[in-house]
Formats: sequence, structure tokens, C-alpha cells
Amino acid sequence: MTKNIMIVGVGGQGTLLASKILGKLFLTKNYDVKVSEVHGMSQRGGSVVTYVRYGDKVYSPIVDKGEADVIISFELLEAARWVEYLSKDGVLVTNTQQINPMPVITGSAKYPEDIEKKLKDMGVKLDAFDALSLANEAGSSKCVNIVLLGHLSNHYDFTVEEWHEAIRSCVKEKFVEMNLRAFEYGRHGGVTVLDRIGGLIMDALS
Repeated sequence: MTKNIMIVGVGGQGTLLASKILGKLFLTKNYDVKVSEVHGMSQRGGSVVTYVRYGDKVYSPIVDKGEADVIISFELLEAARWVEYLSKDGVLVTNTQQINPMPVITGSAKYPEDIEKKLKDMGVKLDAFDALSLANEAGSSKCVNIVLLGHLSNHYDFTVEEWHEAIRSCVKEKFVEMNLRAFEYGRHGGVTVLDRIGGLIMDALS
């Protein structure tokens, strides 16, 4: 059986890196994996969508409406924009960050209100959290993608070591430590046990 993941966001948020990490992760389990990216008007803050499909044999890289087992959204409006692609039993994991699209920036439209409530009212299995704040705590707002993967990891049976290895294989060496920290922040919802231990050691030495 083929499983389908959609990663949706705004240009520059790192959707492609997230898809590469997931692809690498599934390959370690000898799945057939197809990854494809659809660029919108990314330079103007438009939508960017990445599909990750894996299974015994994957024949197409495209996910159709109602087929996504998981949608990972980097921004709240993008979650609403692509929700129709979510399967009946699928999970929508989204960052609660709001990034104004061009019509809102120009004043020709308003950013929709109560998106989370509307999605829940639709019966969507919504897993929404503030990934941006955790990314900033980890060291950079650019780590939102890795924070989201850390949070997503709670929905899968892969080991932490397997996730870490996939991240190491896709991230430049000088950014590995920060990205692993971002992953752990996303997985645990904030400061990790290692951070607490480190803080206690520093307090003891001061």
C-alpha cells in the first residue's frame, strides 16, 4: 500500500529539505519512494507544495485530492488551502504562523480569521502548534521545517536515531547541531531533557 505525505508552505520555508529528509528516512526501510515539488510564485510568497509517496511500489509522484495521509503545513493559511487533499482519516500537522500572501499585503484581501476553528469544525484531525517559536529557541527561524519534522516524528515508529541520521545526511555539517536541536524541540514541544541537564550543570558551576 502506498502512503502519501504533502508538505505545503510559502516559498523559502524549506519544504524541499523537509521532503528530502523524509525521502531519505523511508529509503532506510527499503520503501520505494517518489518525491516531487511543485513551485508556485515562491519569490512572491506563493505556495510551494512537495509530495512524498512511499510503499512497496510507487508508480506516480503526485498526490490527488483526498489521498494525503499526512499534510505538513508550514503556515496556517496554506493548511486551509490544501486541506481538501487530506484523506478521511488523515492528519494535518501545521505551524500556527501566519504569513500574509500578496493580496493581503496589497490590501485587496484580508487574512482569514479563525482558521484553526474552521478546520476543526470540518472534522479535520488537526495537530497545530507554534513551530516558529520553537525554531527561534533552537537557534534560527529557518529551522521551522525541522521543528515540524520533530513534531511529526511522534506520529511514526522510526527511532530517534533514524531521524537524526536522515537529518545529518541532508543538512550541511555546520548546521547539523542546530537542526538536531530543532528536531528535538519539535518532538518534545520545547526544552529537551538534555537542555535541562545542561542548565543544571551550568547552575552548579556558577
